[in-house]
Amino acid sequence: MARDHGFHPVRITRIVDETPDVRTFTLDARFPYRAGQFLTFKVCGTLRSYSMSSSPDTDGEIRVTVKRVAGGLVSGWMHTELRPGDVLEATRPTGSFCLREDATRRPLVAYAGGSGITPVFSLVKSALATTDRPVMLLSAHQNAGAAIFREALDALAERHADQLRLRHHLDDRDGLVTEDEIRALADGHADEADFYLCGPEPFMALVENTLTAHGVAAERIFVERFAPAEPDDAPSRPADGTVAPDRPADGTVTVDLRGRRRAVPQRHGETLLQSARRAGFTPPFSCESGDCATCMARLTDGEAKMRVNNALDPDEVDEGWVLTCQAEPTTPEVTVVYED
Repeated sequence: MARDHGFHPVRITRIVDETPDVRTFTLDARFPYRAGQFLTFKVCGTLRSYSMSSSPDTDGEIRVTVKRVAGGLVSGWMHTELRPGDVLEATRPTGSFCLREDATRRPLVAYAGGSGITPVFSLVKSALATTDRPVMLLSAHQNAGAAIFREALDALAERHADQLRLRHHLDDRDGLVTEDEIRALADGHADEADFYLCGPEPFMALVENTLTAHGVAAERIFVERFAPAEPDDAPSRPADGTVAPDRPADGTVTVDLRGRRRAVPQRHGETLLQSARRAGFTPPFSCESGDCATCMARLTDGEAKMRVNNALDPDEVDEGWVLTCQAEPTTPEVTVVYED
């Protein structure tokens, strides 16, 4: 049976101000989930994914923590308009930024920058509650006033003094995070630990590059990133991050969305989602990392290969469903249909 990718009503029961621009929303929802996962919300006609800061192993309620982004349509609306008792539409939890089932004894080393602490906080709580594995955490923020969950993390560190090693980094006090600081947390664990990263892109790039140079294997580094939507005229980017040549391939991508159909020439390295935007559509999407299934559509003609698929079951793939943010055409003619 296919997974439930639909939207469900969830009621807000409580709102907590974590910092001046960060709020936690407690939800009356009974979804099963894993630490580190996220929900996708339908708000203001737009879809956004937000990580849960709660842990299924320590918290009786589901909580999502949202940072207000300057000019952000959804985060701004959630901060200014939502009140306890309001109802939102959300998908069931999904995401692969989770604790590995075979890692109950391996050390966990985590680096969180800014609001990237949200899923990391969930992971750390579950690791401490369900295993004896050593946990090392660097939580980096611009200043003390912006430090999300600082008191809660300090309480965890006190309660698990023999298991959790916590470092609060404040840019205004310590300067920017350095390679030495990153290595210091990883020292002695490069060959055995699992490493989790979440935060602004420059922060994660620095951490990932430093860990790799320090000898950490790529398969032990787990990164949570939500890429912002590219403008419709932005060059497409293959999985390695390089800009694809802006030249047509031999073939056509036909997109059917809400009863309208348009065709555009294929471009090398371009995903079906990018092709749909280039055709003038505004297709559904959220995480753009292959985790949430918000962008899923069905291939009715031709074939495509997904770079990443953490959301669709094999049966759904066999039925022709793809994550359009990850799918590149592999045949000259491809038709993709977005179904309601």
